[in-house]
Amino acid sequence: MSQSVKRAAAILDAIATRPKTVAQLAEEFGLHRSTMFRELQSLEEVGYARRRQDGTFTLGFHLVSLAQASLDNLDLREAASAHVRALHEVLGNTLHVAALMGDTIVYVDKVEDPAGVRMYSRIGSRVLPHCTAVGKAILADLDVPRRDALLADTDWTPHTERTITTRAALDAELEIVAARGWAVDDAEFEDFVNCVAVPIRTPAGVVGALSMTAIRMVHDVEQITRRVPLLQKTAARIARELG
Repeated sequence: MSQSVKRAAAILDAIATRPKTVAQLAEEFGLHRSTMFRELQSLEEVGYARRRQDGTFTLGFHLVSLAQASLDNLDLREAASAHVRALHEVLGNTLHVAALMGDTIVYVDKVEDPAGVRMYSRIGSRVLPHCTAVGKAILADLDVPRRDALLADTDWTPHTERTITTRAALDAELEIVAARGWAVDDAEFEDFVNCVAVPIRTPAGVVGALSMTAIRMVHDVEQITRRVPLLQKTAARIARELG
């Protein structure tokens, strides 16, 4: 992949997280402001970025529409939708569906707890596999070469004091996940939430994961793991939909 394409992709990732000014992006990428402005103009011309009234840049409507169209065509999202919403009626907590797409894991569906706190995750955003329950549930079902590919670009900088920061420690946990059939994120990415996830498996192998997220002050890990059987039943229904 060319450097210009890589940089454009990185800029889009940066403004997807939150809107940023030319100056902020120039500093982040180590570029002169005029160079960054030209990059943003090019992205703006094709509808991948747009400038807001306050001068910051965010994702363009064309890119958002392309992402939505892609997500609408994902078999996993379509197969999971009704089942996840039925489960949400029972649990109430925030539910996520993540899909394994090549060497990336992506959130493809999310049903939020209306009384909960807004979380980082967004439909269409990439999952950090080493510090999320859905990521670990998927990784535990993969052979070593596939696992290596998904973890190749991992930044092991801790997000909280509980984040796993080495491959050896992650592999040790994945052995436990594989043996018991479900994974936990105990405040490893966001320190105010915990999460439990189960893999979604078809005859072809793992295709994604289903998770439930809760506020730690309301439900501790022991409490949310009691919901694993319900998650597993729903994951099995989703897998049957996929055939």
